[in-house]
Amino acid sequence: MSRYDSRSGDPTSYRDRKSDSGFGVTGYGGSARSSSSKKDYDGAESLRTFDLDGLTPFEKNFYVESPEVERMSEKEVEQYRQRTEITIEGRDVPKPIKSFRHTGFPEYVLEEVTKAGFVEPTPIQAQGWPMALKGRDLIGIAETGSGKTLAYLLPAIVHVNAQPILSPGDGPIVLVLAPTRELAVQIQQEATKFGSSSKIKSTCIYGGVPKGPQVRDLQRGVEIVIATPGRLIDMIESHHTNLRRVTYLVLDEADRMLDMGFDPQIRKIVSQIRPDRQTLYWSATWPKEVEQLARQFLYNPYKVIIGSPDLKANHAIRQIVDIITENQKYNKLVKLLEDIMDGSRILIFMDTKKGCDQITRQLRMDGWPALSIHGDKSQAERDWVLSEFKAGKSPIMTATDVAARGLDVKDVKFVINYDFPGSLEDYVHRIGRTGRAGAKGTAYTFFTAANARFAKELIALLEEAGQKVSPELAAMGRGAPPPPSGHGGFRDRGRGYGGGRPWN
Repeated sequence: MSRYDSRSGDPTSYRDRKSDSGFGVTGYGGSARSSSSKKDYDGAESLRTFDLDGLTPFEKNFYVESPEVERMSEKEVEQYRQRTEITIEGRDVPKPIKSFRHTGFPEYVLEEVTKAGFVEPTPIQAQGWPMALKGRDLIGIAETGSGKTLAYLLPAIVHVNAQPILSPGDGPIVLVLAPTRELAVQIQQEATKFGSSSKIKSTCIYGGVPKGPQVRDLQRGVEIVIATPGRLIDMIESHHTNLRRVTYLVLDEADRMLDMGFDPQIRKIVSQIRPDRQTLYWSATWPKEVEQLARQFLYNPYKVIIGSPDLKANHAIRQIVDIITENQKYNKLVKLLEDIMDGSRILIFMDTKKGCDQITRQLRMDGWPALSIHGDKSQAERDWVLSEFKAGKSPIMTATDVAARGLDVKDVKFVINYDFPGSLEDYVHRIGRTGRAGAKGTAYTFFTAANARFAKELIALLEEAGQKVSPELAAMGRGAPPPPSGHGGFRDRGRGYGGGRPWN
């Protein structure tokens, strides 16, 4: 019997946590009360009326340190964390692992990892896996494309395999909440790939499509549910599922969920989950509202940060900013496409759905192979557009920010910000669609007088990433008005426009 299937005592199991003073429970699975201690997330309220003895015990501490990791000195650990830009907080933080074999994952999990072609763990996996396998709550802050999906999915598979099998009427054991349909679908693809060898079933619950197939999946019983908040609440209220068996909760891209106004839905969902669950809370940024939510939902968590907690762009992405006027944008876009179009995937971001459709229509009339994706499209149409883009049949895709997070398309070579987004966080996430998994990428941005308020922060972001700042942008950062003719464009950066032609 694998140690993952054992029922040995867990010092952080619900019976021991009953006596801790960290929980103020507000209902079935009510969240921990807000912490008075900034560092430890230990709530000051005493446990109230929740009867933890009425719940089935569950196993969540599966980590056994390998001899190789155990032999690492504190100096070696510190050097590794510095080299990989890992910052950690919390009590009794485990050492990072350097090899997949050091995790102690069961052979069936390691086989899937090898099959996927991974050579070594990414920094978030190296530090996050030991933390998650120990059964403690975890805050992970890492940029998109860092490997965080597997950082929580592989421990989730181990967690599921150690629990009693589902009985008729049981809900899932693992719940992953995601902000968008696209991200939820991608997470489920990974869950299917890595969970199939141990016969773990998963399903994806999201709006915009008929409920029937999703309801049938839930009624048949699935161990892992990946869901957007609105549709999941609908399923719970319709009694198609329940969260009584959930012992492993993941909130992915928590910052994006709050940006999209999901705070009340998240609270409603978490209130249905037992409070002694293990919670993993993932975010690319760490604004105050994200931290406040973490304080209410997590108990004595580990915290791992990859890179600086300050906002910064992926250094593998070349960033080029063009100061232009609004009415110059389309002609600039066409000239740019003529210069860079070589069959590679190009992602163009717009602010509005209407703008997305208008520019896509104009591009197609001009002979460019463009399709668009945004929130007003049906799910079937969005899936079709994504498949055409991924296959390279339509190498240009225009999108609103619905596609900015979690969109994992390999080999996006260029990102173009036709409209500058409403925040620097969204800018970082947009350009993060290129330069993924060690690849290089280029991001072009059209910047107008209306965006001048972002100039100073954008300059700091560019300088931190070692990018050139044009004199025009630097002047805007100092408060000077932009040049009316839009001088300082891509041509001035050594990129001529000659020789290109529309895609045939």
